[in-house]
Amino acid sequence: MRNRLMLFQKNWGISPYAWTVFSILPFYFIFQQSTSTNEIIIGIILVALFFTSFRFAFMSKKWPVYLWTSILIGISITMTIMFQFVYLAFFIAYYNGNIKNRVAFFTLYIIHLVLTIGAINYNIILQDPFFLKQIPFIIIIFIGVILLPFNIYNRKKQGQLEEQLEDANKRIAELVKQEERQRIARDLHDTLGQKLSLIGLKSDLARKLVYKDPEQAREELNDVQQTARTALNEVRKMVSQMRGIRLKEEMVRVRQLLKAAEIQLIEDPDMSVTNVSLFLENILSMCLKESITNVVKHSQATTCEIRFEQSMNEIRLFVKDNGIGITEEDEHGKGSGLAGIKERLDFVNGTLEILANNGTTLVMRIPSIVK
Repeated sequence: MRNRLMLFQKNWGISPYAWTVFSILPFYFIFQQSTSTNEIIIGIILVALFFTSFRFAFMSKKWPVYLWTSILIGISITMTIMFQFVYLAFFIAYYNGNIKNRVAFFTLYIIHLVLTIGAINYNIILQDPFFLKQIPFIIIIFIGVILLPFNIYNRKKQGQLEEQLEDANKRIAELVKQEERQRIARDLHDTLGQKLSLIGLKSDLARKLVYKDPEQAREELNDVQQTARTALNEVRKMVSQMRGIRLKEEMVRVRQLLKAAEIQLIEDPDMSVTNVSLFLENILSMCLKESITNVVKHSQATTCEIRFEQSMNEIRLFVKDNGIGITEEDEHGKGSGLAGIKERLDFVNGTLEILANNGTTLVMRIPSIVK
């Protein structure tokens, strides 16, 4: 209710005041060009009827659109001929742009444009001095009559398409959530279902053998224990994959791994990235993990340098070692994990650059916005 009582919306800017000036201006022309009281009365009635019809036109749908627009065009042409006031055409141009039906839009647009041209030419032929003084402003209004409807019509269409796109994205998001739930259910069933069934069977078997064959019962219980541990590890791995890996968490593992391999780590004091989605951070973490694994397994290095650089357009991850350098076999991704890194980066429009100079340097680039 409060919104209906508001005179101007906050996001309208100065446009309401411009429309207010256009609404007051016809009265000046009426009193300026009228030669009798009857003409003044007729002019005031036409203006009042115009704005009343203008209000009802925005409330109408289907065939009444043609009726109200015809009334508006008729009043505008009459005001142009009688009082040399052509500026009501700007109101009609604005209304035409808000017509949603394509056929109605083009039909009323052409009718309004043709009749406006006719009314302007009529006054030019009469060589009315008051009208001729307005020629620069009339040209501006005429350009508005040509361009404004298409501008508003296309903007409305774009708004509708954006709303449809937003709705489609919401539906896709719901479908993704549903698919993810199904995937998790399948993973849980495949991971835990079989192993829990096996634990149940072996537990029953151990219970039956506990007095008859204690040794066999102990073996079955050992199998139960091993199966339970395997299931627990698989569940932890699955949860970790669903949760994603943060760079800070991965850096903790990297420090531990390099320390165990007796490789000195050189890193910046601040190894964090800002305004990066969990998805991108997870990709970077996996690439970092694979890169450090390569350093430990293949490089024979004594030092390893890790550095992040972040700009407006991309994020760069540098992993440099002083090892033996990359071989041709490694460069083609055989047994070094480079193919996996490249596939992950390709998935987010990223790139992998390999530099062999006093060791090996991997430069991984990821755009800040994933297309």
